[in-house]
Amino acid sequence: MALIKDIYNEVFFKQLTAVLNEVIPDFKESLFIEKIYANQFLEKEWKDRMLHVTEVLHVFMPADFNRAAPLLMDLITVLQQQNNQEEKLAYIFLAEYISKYGIHDMKTAIPLLEHTTQFISCEFAVRPFILKYPEPMLLQLYLWSQHENYKVRRFASEGSRPKLPWSMALPLLQKDPTLSFKILENLIDDVHPWVRKSVANHLNDISKDNPEKALIFAKKWKNNSIESAAIIKHGMRTLLKQGQPDVLALYDLDAVGIEVSKFKINTPSVTIGTVLDFEFQIENHNLLDKIIRLEYAVYYQKANGQLNKKVFKISERSFKPLEKSMVKRKQSFKIITTRVFYTGLHQLTLIINGQESEKLDFQLI
Repeated sequence: MALIKDIYNEVFFKQLTAVLNEVIPDFKESLFIEKIYANQFLEKEWKDRMLHVTEVLHVFMPADFNRAAPLLMDLITVLQQQNNQEEKLAYIFLAEYISKYGIHDMKTAIPLLEHTTQFISCEFAVRPFILKYPEPMLLQLYLWSQHENYKVRRFASEGSRPKLPWSMALPLLQKDPTLSFKILENLIDDVHPWVRKSVANHLNDISKDNPEKALIFAKKWKNNSIESAAIIKHGMRTLLKQGQPDVLALYDLDAVGIEVSKFKINTPSVTIGTVLDFEFQIENHNLLDKIIRLEYAVYYQKANGQLNKKVFKISERSFKPLEKSMVKRKQSFKIITTRVFYTGLHQLTLIINGQESEKLDFQLI
């Protein structure tokens, strides 16, 4: 299986140096390649390789970022014209270059970020600028949220997410997420689905530190359009999984008149590598249609002997009056890299519109 670090290979550097020859005066291709493969490059992992490419490029660029910026503009323009190169992950070092060497020149960096993110996303690169220049950068992100290019509009949302995965957090926006609300309001009905998905993920970030403020935003925009309703629902996913009462009420999710019966585990002893098999019956005793959100939670055994809850969604749909349904599910205990299984007591519970049922025990062996 190909490793992500191997995107930096001989073919890539041949393509890169061909373009660098076009845009950098007196560029020395052989010296560039020599410096790339110095310092045990082949032993480095992906991120270290990316950072190394950034540093080597800097050797061949003007030290003054204001003079380097036009060359970067030209470089990206040429790459954009080569359709097979667009948005290749390997070029993330261009965003890193702006972040590392342009941090003290915000005025020059802003148009370069805008240009670069249309080729390779700068959502990570903009965050140091937000930390260093919070007020002017938040204004700039607001302006970007009105940009004609959807990649720039998405960048405005992703770049200002309080907890962007694999990147630095933004404490200012964690403390007061309302600072980004106007950005999200511009984008919640965006014509492009990638932009709207970013808004949902941004709202989900907010809900983790500031559930009450996320709920305020959700109530305001939930019924604005079909698109905004879907985005708000996706943005509330963490609070829905947590069974947060105000969010459940927002979607009329209550357990009144809903009966769970015949809940049983068919495999009370589960061997690692196999599956947990369980079933139950759900019935709507109401005389009106009822939206029922079905989930279940596994309480996993941890190394310290504590049980840790993980919620899984089954479905969410309308049940007709007196409708009943038998539900059968399997939960995998196949060995995966993202979870370590510990043998011993585990528990399973059903969650109906946010309300947990009884817990049933099973053993992982």
